[in-house]
Amino acid sequence: MAAMSKPLQFRIEGMDCAEEVALLNRELVPLVGEEALRFDLLNAKLTVNLSTSSSSSAEIEAAIARSGLKAIPWEQKLRSEQPSFFAANLRTLLTSISGVAGLSGYLIESSNAGESMATTWFARLLYAIAIASGCGMVFPKAWRSLITLRPDMNLLMTVAVIGAACIGEWSEGATVAFLFSLSLLLESWSVSRARNAIGKLMNLSPPRAILKQADGQTSEVSPEEVPVGSVVVVRPGEKLPLDGKVVSGSSSINQASITGESVPVEKRINDSVFAGTVNGDGLLEIETTRLVEDTTLAKIIRMVGDAQSQRAPSEKWVEKFAAIYTPLVMLASISVLCIPPLLLQANWNESLYRALVLLVIACPCALVISTPVSIVAALASAARHGVLIKGGLFVEIPARLRAIALDKTGTLTEGKPSVVQLVPLNGHDEQELLHRAGGLERGSTHPLAQAIVTEALKRKADLPDVDQFEIIQGKGARGVIDGKLYWLGSHRYLEERGQETPEVHQQLEALQLEGRSIVVVGNDEHVCGFIALGDAIRTESVDTIAELHELGVKKVVMLTGDNTGTASAVARAVSIDEVKSELLPADKVDAVAKLVEQYGTVAMIGDGVNDAPALARATLGIAMGAVGSDAAIETADIALMSDELAKVPWLIRHSRRALQIIRQNIVFSLAVKAIFVLLTFTGYSTLWGAIAADTGASLLVVANGLRLLRA
Repeated sequence: MAAMSKPLQFRIEGMDCAEEVALLNRELVPLVGEEALRFDLLNAKLTVNLSTSSSSSAEIEAAIARSGLKAIPWEQKLRSEQPSFFAANLRTLLTSISGVAGLSGYLIESSNAGESMATTWFARLLYAIAIASGCGMVFPKAWRSLITLRPDMNLLMTVAVIGAACIGEWSEGATVAFLFSLSLLLESWSVSRARNAIGKLMNLSPPRAILKQADGQTSEVSPEEVPVGSVVVVRPGEKLPLDGKVVSGSSSINQASITGESVPVEKRINDSVFAGTVNGDGLLEIETTRLVEDTTLAKIIRMVGDAQSQRAPSEKWVEKFAAIYTPLVMLASISVLCIPPLLLQANWNESLYRALVLLVIACPCALVISTPVSIVAALASAARHGVLIKGGLFVEIPARLRAIALDKTGTLTEGKPSVVQLVPLNGHDEQELLHRAGGLERGSTHPLAQAIVTEALKRKADLPDVDQFEIIQGKGARGVIDGKLYWLGSHRYLEERGQETPEVHQQLEALQLEGRSIVVVGNDEHVCGFIALGDAIRTESVDTIAELHELGVKKVVMLTGDNTGTASAVARAVSIDEVKSELLPADKVDAVAKLVEQYGTVAMIGDGVNDAPALARATLGIAMGAVGSDAAIETADIALMSDELAKVPWLIRHSRRALQIIRQNIVFSLAVKAIFVLLTFTGYSTLWGAIAADTGASLLVVANGLRLLRA
């Protein structure tokens, strides 16, 4: 049945811009519908989902052939050898031949100018070669456009070139053909540059892995040959071949290629590591947790490729505009050709020339390529900064955000308990408090105990040996340290022991109202002090919230399932506008829906798993810390690959810059058209000047769009 059909995938030769996508859409949308088509311009890849269509593979391939493009099955493309030099550089070769032949014809014609006003046959032959080479890849598309009665820029250029030759303006026809071919070459180059920016991701993973055998021997193998659960050795300075966890050694790892973090991250035993990152100065042994095709790096590459199929609103507007604009230009050109000679007795050749100039200058080439180039560059730049944007649609939304909802745990906070306050009493100091608490908690696996031990090690407090250690079930623990009995436990255990003073009670109650967990340390004589633990606020949270307000975000709301005391304390600390606590997932969805109703464009930022319903309800779903999380990468519209909340203001600025460049390109392209249309009607424009202006405009909008790669 069609519902069970596997998607068809093709490599489309020459698919470099929105023009080829439009050609394919015209033939394929009537067969399978727009939703079934996914275009990956970076890899010139077309995916056709046949699950909702009764069309066959043969019908799809026939439709692609009718568009004038060549399709190669994706599996065959993957198995094929590298293309020949001629095939890989065909567009460049044809453009070069066109330029050389046209220039040679002009030089010959100029040398004979004093003897004869007519162009020599040899010069005409060279001009014809220039035209055939310059338009060699355009004529088939123009013919398809003509017989389907769907005029496009290829047909406009073809008519202009042939028309110029027919009225004896061979040199101008050759110049138009060369410059148009040059503009297509530049467009292809711009997409290739963006493609290479993403393609560099594919080169991050090393071609070989050092596999450790059960007997301790090592051998070099391809990462594709390494099964899950194997141990690979990574030497200092080498790239990690696969995702996994550290089982031996420690080192700092540069994760910038995956997360965008500028500072290397310390990795120890049981820490997760990722393919494509760079080991520091330590020798590591990694137990692999994923196959090579399932690594975080592989998913990023696939996601960025898929993102090309989701077009931005600006891109859709330009395409719709061009679809209306091109036929109108054809009608205007026909009017310029026919009305002056018929009504005003003007010269037919002069009217035809002006009509051809109008066709050329009105060609929407620069307008059509301006947006896709900018979108591709924006996606590539964001990926390099550890921000995975899953489609052109989501490049523009951050620029218009008016409200943002954030989860608390793991977004505004670290997502794990840590020591936030030490309160030594009765003559003890902080180091003594950590010394005793760390000793008593050293063997525990409880998260609070591990947080205390981590803090003690961080402050270089000695962890003593504990004699006669005993766990007090549900209350705490006790043991002998340096010959004296010490205990630790909860506030409730302190009350049971009868050692609580009114002052201590007041302090503990105040901390508990803020949502802190309390561990009290004491001996039989007195209370040595207490340790307050909580989910620590991220260091960048305060500055990030302030920056969001500076960027024009009207409301920042915290949505959390945590208790009101804890939520309110965090909200006050980071200057959140509004806090909603003790929420179930459904409550978060309702809260986001109200924000959307009130503010229109709203982002929800969460961990991408338990916040999935709210992420889906928001205008824009942003997943925090998506490294290693399948659910986070697949749930959200944008995934921040590292745990850096500061990437959100960066994303807003990046989106606004992309929109600004897109608008600059559109306005500039239309302005150039308008100026030369006026010059045409006043008789001051020439055919070669029109195409030079159009090519120049194309080059400038491409260069302007590629500035986003340096964001």
